[in-house]
This record gives sequence, structure tokens and C-alpha cells, in this order.
Amino acid sequence: MDLIGTKAYQRQKYKSIRKEEVKRNSDLFSTKLEDVLIEIVNQDDKRCIGIYWPLEGEINIKDLKYLSNQSLALPAIDQSGRMNYYEWKTNSLKKDAYGIPAPVNQTALKPEEVKLLLVPALAVDLKGFRLGYGGGFFDRLRSEKSWRSIKAIVIIPKACISLTPLPVDHWDVPFDGWISEEGYFEAHSSNS
Repeated sequence: MDLIGTKAYQRQKYKSIRKEEVKRNSDLFSTKLEDVLIEIVNQDDKRCIGIYWPLEGEINIKDLKYLSNQSLALPAIDQSGRMNYYEWKTNSLKKDAYGIPAPVNQTALKPEEVKLLLVPALAVDLKGFRLGYGGGFFDRLRSEKSWRSIKAIVIIPKACISLTPLPVDHWDVPFDGWISEEGYFEAHSSNS
């Protein structure tokens, strides 16, 4: 078995790369993210932008709450392993089933109430396949047609963009693109 081609190997490799890059470029990410959102998001569209609460080593985008006039939503995972998004209206957050802060005291949003998903990753390849931690939460959510129709973008350092295809399972759902410290890039479709 080729260990380099396994998701476990790739996760270990990219986790350390990402950690160093995020430390080195954290200010660049905030500025670039704001610039990109102004370009790609219809400012008059009042639907929420789904973001994430950053875990250790992930790019911190939660300050968008204070820097943007856009409504934001955070994901939460329930006891059954289902991920839902909730509008982030106040600073009153509770921990979800995995201990991640979320506005779980709100009503879960329907897909039509969300216009964009910004998602963390350990790596992404040029076709938009994301390497996460292995829980499959985003893949399960985005396997539903209504959620799959929402533009979903990975937030990632340039050093974690794999020029070679990442290991993929049949349930993996590619993302539409990524935002790095260099800006926004669309993923190449599998027909390219």
C-alpha cells in the first residue's frame, strides 16, 4: 500500500504545513478575504454567508462578523452527526456535540437562506477536492442537492493547494474553489 497516497498521510503532511503558513500570513488572509467577498458576493443579497469557528491551525475568519455588513451563519453538529447552519446573531454561543462554539439556540437555516459557504481545510487540489479531518460532515451536507447548489469555497494557505490530485473517496464532493493569501481561484471541473 502506498502510504503517500493515503488520506491519513496527506492529513499529517498538510496539517503541519498549514500551521506554519497560517502563523506567517494571518494578516494577509483577513485582508484578501474581505476583498474577495466584496467581489464575489452580491451585497444586496440578504441571505447568510456560512463561515466556521476556527480550530487550532485554521485561518481565523470569524472577524468577518465585525468587518462585514453581511449576515453570517456558523455550523453545528448534533448528537446524530448531522451538520446544520445557524444564523450568528449574538455573541451567545454554546458548544455543539463536538465542543465547537455555535449559535445552537437559533433555528437551523434552510439551504435557500444561505448564499455562500466558507469552509476550512487541510488541503485542496485543483479539482476542488478538499482534505479535511475525516469526519465527512461537509461532504454529507453537500451531498444533498439543495446544499450542493450553494457556492462553497475552501479557505486555505497557498502552500496547502495540492498540484497533484488528493486521495478521493466516492462520497467526496468537490468544492467550487478556494481563497488563499493570493485571492480567489475556481476549481477545475473534472471534465478539464
